[in-house]
Amino acid sequence: MTEPSPFKFVIVGGGTAGWMAAAALAHAFKGRVAEIELVESDEIGTVGVGEATIPPIQFLNSLLGIDEIEFIKKTQATFKLGIEFRDWKQLGHSYLHPFGPIGVPIEGVGFHHYWRRLREQGDTRGICDYSMSAVAAAKGKFVIAPRELPPGVPPLAYAYHFDAGLYARFLREYAETRGVKRTEGKIVEVKQRASDGFIEAVELEGGKRIEGDFFVDCSGFRGLLIEQTLKTGYEDWNHWLPCDRALAVPCDSVMPLTPYTRATARTAGWQWRIPLQHRIGNGYVYSSPFISDDEAAATLMANLDGAPRAEPRLLRFTAGRRKQAWNKNVVALGLASGFMEPLESTSIHLIQTGVMRLIALLPTRNHDPATVEEYNRLSKIEYEQIRDFIILHYRATERDDSELWRYCRRMALPDSLTHKIELFRERGKVARYEEQLFAEPSWIAVFLGQGVVPRDHDRLADVPPIADVERALFNIRDKITHIADRLMTHDEFIARHCKADPI
Repeated sequence: MTEPSPFKFVIVGGGTAGWMAAAALAHAFKGRVAEIELVESDEIGTVGVGEATIPPIQFLNSLLGIDEIEFIKKTQATFKLGIEFRDWKQLGHSYLHPFGPIGVPIEGVGFHHYWRRLREQGDTRGICDYSMSAVAAAKGKFVIAPRELPPGVPPLAYAYHFDAGLYARFLREYAETRGVKRTEGKIVEVKQRASDGFIEAVELEGGKRIEGDFFVDCSGFRGLLIEQTLKTGYEDWNHWLPCDRALAVPCDSVMPLTPYTRATARTAGWQWRIPLQHRIGNGYVYSSPFISDDEAAATLMANLDGAPRAEPRLLRFTAGRRKQAWNKNVVALGLASGFMEPLESTSIHLIQTGVMRLIALLPTRNHDPATVEEYNRLSKIEYEQIRDFIILHYRATERDDSELWRYCRRMALPDSLTHKIELFRERGKVARYEEQLFAEPSWIAVFLGQGVVPRDHDRLADVPPIADVERALFNIRDKITHIADRLMTHDEFIARHCKADPI
């Protein structure tokens, strides 16, 4: 008997999406059963602005066996404990969406119900006083958390800020040492089978033909395979997420290196600030009907911490997703699969979950429809749940100082988000659905931060005497503060343990 020929994956496009896919597939197959070839052109740039992440990236790094300190050094990374939102609820107001748990449940009842009970008694402490990540962020502290913390202390959770270009290079080295073949060249034609329209090959300038059994489209916004060739279609969410452009510019770094991302609401959108070891990444995400490109650029450049290192780069997009992430023998990842504005740093996470879903539902030469349907079902759920979380930031606002914010206050919402808001406002309950990315503490932090305050708390939180509740919350708060005060500063931790070489 002869061995069947290896299953051939062809990844179209590099950047973060392409090399994440290549690295994950290379690890999964360990050089056996499948061939992996990535096609990219140095002439075609990548967007490269997905520089802030969320904690699940640690799962991918661990799965791939990546050394955390080496990764930090090679990508000029810093640590991220959450996202600070300025001027979203109203001008002059700020709040933090911290990573990880907030408080700990008491007698099986959610912590925020006890916090709410004390607020009704006149206590003025914020919910984030009970988050290890939030307190550490406010003090500019960081540590790679010890395995054991005192009982009753929520763990410190973190993600990273990194240079997306350096991250792609890091993953390329990882993938190529594990057998991934990189081919340089610009695709000029996509070949489809006449019988069913499946992709059979891509053709490069000069006539080279690269055949494959399955294709991963990481070609960015243009969606060379998924859209330009297969005409999959796109679900437009601009009526819920009205921002359609972004200007991105790096600037000189300043100290201290804050261990959190900052998102500042502006007149026609919002500005990001992502501190790396060697520079700060900045951008203005905005709605073009409400501001000109020149005005947006002027606003961005006037609100940098350091000297700009380039001219602002303009990106045009439409928030939404492909109607099918997997169509025929093509899966789209990254910007080819859709665009979710980076307000909650989900861009890289969606690449990660997309490729892990592909590995869990590996294609075969039979291309069975049930597998394709399941992949698309899960992708749809994930996109819509993240979409609702981001819309919440725009809709739950008291701002009426500009056309954009007045539009957001009156826009209709998806039914799924309307239900979430109403349930939390009435009872302080968080409606969660299957496979939801953002856990209950994230929804609670943003609900409260944006001014969606429950009218009531869980009646079970009234069972313990009020003195016991006060004592329990004091103990949590005291332990968190004590631990945070003893931590190194974020700057000191990086300098001691993972300082990158100068670029």
